[in-house]
Amino acid sequence: MLAVLGLAVAAAGCSTVDSRMQSHRAAFDSWPAEVQRNVRAGRITLGFTPEMVRVALGDPGQVRTRSTKEGQAEVWVYYNSGPRFSLGVGMGMATRGGAYAGGVGVGEGYRDEEVLRVIFEGGKVSAIESTK
Repeated sequence: MLAVLGLAVAAAGCSTVDSRMQSHRAAFDSWPAEVQRNVRAGRITLGFTPEMVRVALGDPGQVRTRSTKEGQAEVWVYYNSGPRFSLGVGMGMATRGGAYAGGVGVGEGYRDEEVLRVIFEGGKVSAIESTK
């Protein structure tokens, strides 16, 4: 069965797999042992229900709808949101005056990067798309 490593995404906020398992304890305890192992490891597989995915990965950053030949599919998009840093270095020189200049610039900020799409059809995961 296809397995995809769960990703630490900011969309899950401060929640962890353990805290999400506690919040869904009754459902988690009713799942087969293999599903429980995958969820504990933050992995999802084809056939998972939305609740299983939510416990394994947390809330998606965005939910979309996709029209397919078979009907409507729901697409959960997960993002890796985090600081992005950049560094720039420059130098300059002028003649006849002997002027020299230099500079260093540092940029920072936050940017969302899509890392995973989980597609549901008929209430089950039918496809998993991840970026490398």
